Amino acid sequence: MKEGIRIGLLGAGTVGSGTAKVLELNRKEIIERVGTPIEIRKVLVRNTRKVRPGFEQAVLTDRFEDILNDPEIDIVVELLGGVHPAKEYMLQALEAGKAVVTANKDVIAQYGHDLFAMAAAHHTEIFFEASVGGGIPIITPLKECLTANRITEIMGIVNGTTNYMLTKMSDCGSDYDSVLREAQQKGYAEADPTADVGGLDAARKAVILSSIAFNSRVKLEDVSVEGITKITPDDIAYAKNLGYVVKLLAVGKDTEDGINVRVHPVFLPKDHPLASVNGVYNAIFVHGNAIGDAMFYGQGAGSLPTASAVVADIMRAASDICHDRVTSTGCTCYEDKPVCPIEKTSSSYYVRLLVDDEPGVLAAIATAFGDAGVSLNSVIQTSRNVVDHAEIVAITHTIQHAKMQQAIHTIENLPVVDEVRNIIRVENGEDQ
Repeated sequence: MKEGIRIGLLGAGTVGSGTAKVLELNRKEIIERVGTPIEIRKVLVRNTRKVRPGFEQAVLTDRFEDILNDPEIDIVVELLGGVHPAKEYMLQALEAGKAVVTANKDVIAQYGHDLFAMAAAHHTEIFFEASVGGGIPIITPLKECLTANRITEIMGIVNGTTNYMLTKMSDCGSDYDSVLREAQQKGYAEADPTADVGGLDAARKAVILSSIAFNSRVKLEDVSVEGITKITPDDIAYAKNLGYVVKLLAVGKDTEDGINVRVHPVFLPKDHPLASVNGVYNAIFVHGNAIGDAMFYGQGAGSLPTASAVVADIMRAASDICHDRVTSTGCTCYEDKPVCPIEKTSSSYYVRLLVDDEPGVLAAIATAFGDAGVSLNSVIQTSRNVVDHAEIVAITHTIQHAKMQQAIHTIENLPVVDEVRNIIRVENGEDQ
């Protein structure tokens, strides 16, 4: 048994400091479970003179080479975020035979294959449980616990910022700009929230989850992405009246037409398991042909929840080093499934239109839908919040996305239609 495992920590921010805290807080239990102590030997930071609570000044360095070239360091824990230089640091650590633990969704989503190949070539391992869902265990269950299943669907709330914002809009009737400011003031949203509100953060996580679940590599460019910037209090109110809640979902499905992966707002039935996931919490819903439905729920971000997943990976890497073994499941993308174009996906849709308030308008719109092969499930016409105009809200039956696009193109050009105010998918269990 190796006497002590030493780690090099890249980054001493929110998750880095949380990792140090969890290692110290649960030190006794960690030693008992791994069989040897785990110590932080060096910490890579930009400014070594800055006082960092929880870290001794002696362990701080601003040179990655001090970690890479230290033979005493067994595990490199990358918590810098972003693609560069994090990717390069991880590849160099793996090439040097060191195990790597990371929470970096950006690098895993775009360069996971390169990292797996480097780890295999140098008989070491890379762990990335914290890259999706914070403290929620989902990567290991997908790669190991659920492998007896054929996973056909994975759907989740994987971005706490947008879930918090949509929850506040639903609970308080606040508009998008107000809840964004509040989320930024509370530290739930970045100063530049584009990646969160635009859906890109969720898209990267969808790439990771879908690639593992469907055993086929999904690229970021394969994902159809739409954020929450167009959601208004009116959309939230209509959802409530119709028996839905609005959520931003990452969706991956393995269909006869191929894999389709997308991120977008959804009208979700109030009785769906994901509908009650509120605030900054995350949840991932999985359907397998043996297990049926399963849901993983918990805190998707934050210092200690994310550090929980990071430290668990550190412990597993440490145990493997102590026993001179490799137990992690490497790249599982052994299939090459086609990507289903977004035009071939099917869904029900919520459509909100601003129209002239005059006879014959509803008939003209219904005709446009019908000519495109779109069947309407329900239609509401109201004069709420408009003068000399009306709003028409329609819910369609399940139809192919291409037909929906055709119908909207026609409707946009009708003289009686002033604005297509929003189009949102409706989850009814029949989507493809």
